[in-house]
Amino acid sequence: MHPLHCSIKSWPVQERPRERLLKQGAESLSDAELLAIFLRSGSKQHSAVELSRQLIQHFGGLNPIFDCSMADLTAFHGIGSTKYAQLMAVKELGRRYVENDYSSGKQSFDCAENVIKFLRYQLQGEKQEVFAVLCLDADLNQLHFKKLFFGSLNQCHFSMNTFTRYIIESHASQIIICHTHPFAVAKPSQSDLQLTKKIQQTCHLLEINLIDHCIISPTSSFSFLEHGLITH
Repeated sequence: MHPLHCSIKSWPVQERPRERLLKQGAESLSDAELLAIFLRSGSKQHSAVELSRQLIQHFGGLNPIFDCSMADLTAFHGIGSTKYAQLMAVKELGRRYVENDYSSGKQSFDCAENVIKFLRYQLQGEKQEVFAVLCLDADLNQLHFKKLFFGSLNQCHFSMNTFTRYIIESHASQIIICHTHPFAVAKPSQSDLQLTKKIQQTCHLLEINLIDHCIISPTSSFSFLEHGLITH
């Protein structure tokens, strides 16, 4: 029997993913090997590494695995509710790690690259359009981030009253707004442009600085500020 199909416990110590991680570092492991460490065990037919490789091949990568519903993932042979829970816990821990880096001041929102990185991590995997707000203080420190409105595949129902109440209650001095295009390119529509103008007018009245409006899609992003659609 091929060693990949055997239990990892039967592998030579130097080939086991956990032992290699401890000796050589996590970056030395493949996606399948890292995933296998979290899954901890395989199935009757396959080792954890082989099961992980089949998962990645079946779903087309790591991101689609972590974005799967419980029904879709547990339909795959060898994955039950326990392994699904482990994967979702790992995904949430990663999201909180990134968020804590920003909220603790280790990362700054003073450049578009960091903003997009943060927003993409917060919004990846969304299957519907989401409108979110990042509230900042005068020094660009994070006060709060919230997914405020959810919509259908192509639209998001926006309430100016709810939006205004939220940014006031958050004591924001500056904000960055964003929304997703889950099944389209990151390019603003005419309604996106009109909504941004209304929000900028409202923020001006409240003496809150609208820094940027970002659009996040699975493959790209768009910054209104970088394209000259928001001026300060």
